[in-house]
Amino acid sequence: MRAGEAAGTGRTAGPGSPGCRRPPDGPVNQPSVGAVVFDWGGTLTLFHDVDLLDLWWMAALEISVPHAGHITRILAGVEAEWWRRGDETGHTGPVTDLLAAASTAVGADVAEAVLRAGARRDLAAWTPHTVCDPEALLLFHLVRARGLRIGLLTNTRWPPVWHERLLARDGLLDLFDARVYTTDLAVDKPHPVAFEAALAALGMPDPARVLFVGDRPRSDIAGARACGMRTVLLADGVPPAERPAAGADQDGLTGPDMVIYRLGGLLGVLDAFGAPVPGR
Repeated sequence: MRAGEAAGTGRTAGPGSPGCRRPPDGPVNQPSVGAVVFDWGGTLTLFHDVDLLDLWWMAALEISVPHAGHITRILAGVEAEWWRRGDETGHTGPVTDLLAAASTAVGADVAEAVLRAGARRDLAAWTPHTVCDPEALLLFHLVRARGLRIGLLTNTRWPPVWHERLLARDGLLDLFDARVYTTDLAVDKPHPVAFEAALAALGMPDPARVLFVGDRPRSDIAGARACGMRTVLLADGVPPAERPAAGADQDGLTGPDMVIYRLGGLLGVLDAFGAPVPGR
């Protein structure tokens, strides 16, 4: 979603917002849920450890076909370290930093390779990590049947048009009321401006009426709660022994309001939060 476009059209709005505020503790007297905002990678798509693996492979093919496997492993390692630093500091930095580090690591212009790859190859054919969860399409229809708005807020290094193609391929594109990609912003989650942009795009002035669903405790859950949203952690990629309890604090972070272990579990959360039920 691009800055400045109106909410309610499935497109993005700019970073201006009604503002973030911390939600009151506990469910008492909280307003009814009016919208659900989803993260993309690892939330709407199936869990995976490296967000750009397929893109790195394509870029590696542009740099050197015989050495593509080795280059891909180097680029994946650079990305993993970049995300690790972001989790520690709460700020990943601009994509130019990631591409610069990747270029240094392989001794080639990775940004140029990515651009060539995007121009020459069918993005929908090489992206197993981008396929949406099989439960997502039905879930979206059931959420919309409750009269709730649906938004997307994702930290991304890809041009928005790439996401649009992939969401259209999976039948989800037109089911969003607003989509916000951090490539269109000056910051990433968990910065408040990113969440403010999503609220503005959805036309939701009260963040307590918005439920955020994500898989990353810091950038998704802590960021959304600091902005005043209610939160759901999708923990399908977490080993059973390490799965957090709802409301539990971990590593100094305030825990989610609810935890689910498959995407379809969100329907039970909506019931628990008193979201409207179709036909009532």
